[in-house]
Amino acid sequence: MRDQEKYKTSDDRSICRENRNIKLEKLQKITIYWFPVLIYCLLIYVQSSHPAPQNLPDYPFMDKLLHFACFALLGALFLRAFNTTPIKTKVKLVLILSALLSSLYGISDEIHQSFVPFRTADPMDVLADILGSIAGVYLYQKFATKNWQIPS
Repeated sequence: MRDQEKYKTSDDRSICRENRNIKLEKLQKITIYWFPVLIYCLLIYVQSSHPAPQNLPDYPFMDKLLHFACFALLGALFLRAFNTTPIKTKVKLVLILSALLSSLYGISDEIHQSFVPFRTADPMDVLADILGSIAGVYLYQKFATKNWQIPS
């Protein structure tokens, strides 16, 4: 069927074009904002599926700092993604959801580690994951979502 027969008027063509643009925008949002969350969660899962690394630098609490940083990034990624959804205007809800989902993933990661040979679940790692999630959400909200500039 040719375009002229398919669409009776130019209004029909413009509506179809608008619908395609909306679908493309949604796909771009998923790809740009949610795909990194998914990939990062997958990377955490894969890393947690292997025995604990033995060659970490010998600094006190290095493991906890790595957990903190890892889940700070996940919390920030969740917030970045939620800021593209219809609930983005409900700031408190978005902040809570971002920190909560990142923290829950940290808890599930520790449970997962308890089933991996030569790994254990550590409640202090869970605490580091939760605190990191909260810090990542806070820092992303404070710096990345505002129009801030470094003073010259």
